[in-house]
Amino acid sequence: MRVHWCGTGLSSGPGLRRLIDAGHALTVWTIDEPAAYALLEGRAAEIARFSLEGLGAATQPGDVIVSMLPPDMHHELAQIALAHGAHFACSSYLSHGLRRLDDAARAAGLSFVAEVGLDPGIDHLMAHDLVADYLASAAFAPGNTLSFQSYCGGVPAHPNAFRYKFSWSPLGVLRALKSPSRSIRHFSELSVKRPWEAVSRYDAPLPRPETFEVYPNRDSLPFLHEYRFDPAWKIEDFVRGTIRLMGWAEAWEPVFRALEDEGPEAEERLATLADELWRAYPYEAGEPDRAVLVVSLAAKAEGRPVWQKSWVLDAQGDARGSAMARLVSGTVSLAVESILRHEMPAGVHPAPHDPKLVKSWLGALEREAQYLAKLDHLG
Repeated sequence: MRVHWCGTGLSSGPGLRRLIDAGHALTVWTIDEPAAYALLEGRAAEIARFSLEGLGAATQPGDVIVSMLPPDMHHELAQIALAHGAHFACSSYLSHGLRRLDDAARAAGLSFVAEVGLDPGIDHLMAHDLVADYLASAAFAPGNTLSFQSYCGGVPAHPNAFRYKFSWSPLGVLRALKSPSRSIRHFSELSVKRPWEAVSRYDAPLPRPETFEVYPNRDSLPFLHEYRFDPAWKIEDFVRGTIRLMGWAEAWEPVFRALEDEGPEAEERLATLADELWRAYPYEAGEPDRAVLVVSLAAKAEGRPVWQKSWVLDAQGDARGSAMARLVSGTVSLAVESILRHEMPAGVHPAPHDPKLVKSWLGALEREAQYLAKLDHLG
């Protein structure tokens, strides 16, 4: 079985190298051969010029196609996998197009796995672990009130005045900021058209306490079902959000004003703004990035805290690659190996909730972060 790794962008290297070092047969599909050779760092792997036709011709039953390409290309690659009896993996959110392939993938006995990066990905693993831990605890009771928070973000390890730097095109960040969000705050649904209007202060439980700015991201509510929350549970707060350095909202005020433009040429102006930000705030060569992720679950009985735990991750770029690349592509590589070991069920799925896989993946990811721990806040 061969792994077809499509894409040689900045987030691909660590996971790609990990699979090669583990002895998996691998083809790197790219439109930039020098970038592919740089990512390999002297390792031997087949390199092929990327095209949909070429990928289809090379794919055999049982292979795995990995898409590290832009999200709008995942569906095409997944269709190639389906047509040739291969499995599929990507780090991005499950799209409607991928979800529609579920019946066909199940019928063919193929695993199509998405949401196996940092966020989404590692955050899912942490959430599943916390929910399972709570359900198994003496504190569990159907009448408890629950609060869930999941905040993740990539930030510069050495802060700048803009409070952010870009390791790839800013267009994805800008589009995410134009997307409305839904979450639960104080027992009520909170709908926000512009995420930056809901920025709040957040004290992260890091080894050295640190305060960030956070805001809700996308639609959190479908993850109540994904994380196996019982519909009868009382939910005080439930939010999946983005974490930023303190001062971010103030520094980005001119960007927010530009994002409010909804005119007929808004998309063109958005692309122009992305280019300007890319030139103004890139990471310098060798400059470390930082990724922070905190996932917390708390339970109260009659207003009194009875259970509260968090997973906390803090990683910085180093000689092994950027923090973001290690955590995104490293998790993708774990998904590929689970597919090859037939540990992932047939059909279209996000990151696994199976306790054995959750424990295994989180254990492997300890090597990718300078700090990864599960905290019991009530002792």
